Amino acid sequence: MSGGPESAVSRETVSRETDHQSDQATSSGNGDDGFTAPYNGISVEETPIGAAAHRASQVLHPHSVSLPKPPERRILTIANQKGGVGKTTSAVNLASALAVQGLTVLVIDLDPQGNASTALGVAHHSGVPSSYELLLGEVTAAEAIQKSPHNDRLFCIPATIDLAGAEIELVSMVAREGRLKGALSEKALGEVDADFILIDCPPSLGLLTVNAMVAAKEVLIPIQCEYYALEGVGQLLRNIELVQAHLNPDLHVSTVLLTMYDGRTKLADQVAEEVRTHFGDAVLRAVIPRSVKVSEAPGYGMTVLDYDPGSRGAMSYLDAGRELAARTAHLTKQEQR
Repeated sequence: MSGGPESAVSRETVSRETDHQSDQATSSGNGDDGFTAPYNGISVEETPIGAAAHRASQVLHPHSVSLPKPPERRILTIANQKGGVGKTTSAVNLASALAVQGLTVLVIDLDPQGNASTALGVAHHSGVPSSYELLLGEVTAAEAIQKSPHNDRLFCIPATIDLAGAEIELVSMVAREGRLKGALSEKALGEVDADFILIDCPPSLGLLTVNAMVAAKEVLIPIQCEYYALEGVGQLLRNIELVQAHLNPDLHVSTVLLTMYDGRTKLADQVAEEVRTHFGDAVLRAVIPRSVKVSEAPGYGMTVLDYDPGSRGAMSYLDAGRELAARTAHLTKQEQR
């Protein structure tokens, strides 16, 4: 049997240690954050290892970088009726990536499973003020918001098991599709001045998802780079069109995120090409790889950026968060036309 204890260390963990060593080795450079000093005329950010180390340093030293704030709050519904596509994983890790890079983010957990609440480390047992009471009008958003212990700029309205019966209760309510939108006014949010609100939906197209779509202007669709990737997306797009026509004319698919990418397979490249052909510029250039670290992190009540900031998954979500924030100006121009 080959190898001792060292052979049990994953390559992603070794990558994290290498990034930390790179951080120390370059911290004496001329740049403000220690990663901009040139070596033989080449900035370390221009090399793959240097770029990875720079991104890892943003997690380890969050005050070294700050993304520009959007001119107005962006509310994104993260939806896909197909389960297991990385929807909740992307919601919490994108939120963490934006918060690490200087923006204030609120995650609203509308999935009765409460996985987003778990990953963000907030309490979500029965009796805790949650998205269920928020939809029924029993609490305000400010009363339901909890701060994540992982970042002072990351907040969450959790989901409890009580949310499982919310769809039935909402059926008989007045303006049942607009309950969440009404609960997210500036006054209701209290002191949390969120730059981004990310709404994590259940893997269905019921009233909870409709409430999320009415409350948001943008839809972010995570699509896994696997067989049947676009299965079900057609029905999701039809539902978005119905919401546009009858409830929220401003709603549009602004972002598509490719997840679970495995560069060893031709299938992943074929699916990615098909998605880019279908959705065009809405697809982020950043692609989320299939990663053990990304899968392990929720089990520890963490996002992957907290669990292993030097891993490929953390680096990819940092890139995706930066790209998502950079699209603010582009979206503003589109709305002005």
